[in-house]
Parts: sequence; structure tokens; C-alpha cells
Amino acid sequence: MGTIQHGNGDEIHIDDRALAHLKVVIATKLRRNESFTLSWQHPEGDPVGRSTIWLHPAIPLRFTFDESEAPQLNTNWIQELMQSASSTSGISLVDEVLDTPEV
Repeated sequence: MGTIQHGNGDEIHIDDRALAHLKVVIATKLRRNESFTLSWQHPEGDPVGRSTIWLHPAIPLRFTFDESEAPQLNTNWIQELMQSASSTSGISLVDEVLDTPEV
């Protein structure tokens, strides 16, 4: 379970694989000087609910991963996260988009 440290040091716990994909999207948006929100459902073990944070290039962020090796990235998932990041509701952390063979 990785973490994003946001602003004053608040830690957001996110699965390493999801965090690797989020990092690409967040870094891309912030590099373009674009602000947006990030929303997620609280993980199991935390109080039930969801949270949203505001991301802006001036707010410090730190990504910390438990795994030492970076996973292979899924471009479909990154594209879906990028589309949501550009929407008025911001990024919603959704389950991974998997390629499914057509029948």
C-alpha cells in the first residue's frame, strides 16, 4: 500500500499499482500547470466514506511506494484517468481498465 503525502503531510493510502498510474496522470496535469481534484473511496479498515483533495502545482506532493520495482503501466487505465482528470468532477480513482478480448 503506497501513500501520497499532500500539502501539510496528510497521508492518503492507495494500492501501489493504482498509485503508479495516478502518479503519471497527476504529474502530467501539474506539469501543464493544471489544477484539479482527486476523489477516492476510503480503503477497507478506514471509516466508510469517500474523500476529495484539490491538487495544484504549488501544493507539495510525495508519492511513496511499498514495492521497489515499478509495475508495467496499463495505457488504457491511464487514458481513462486522464479523461476524468480533465472533467469538471476531476479524477475519480476507478478500478483498472483491462483489455478484454472480443468474442
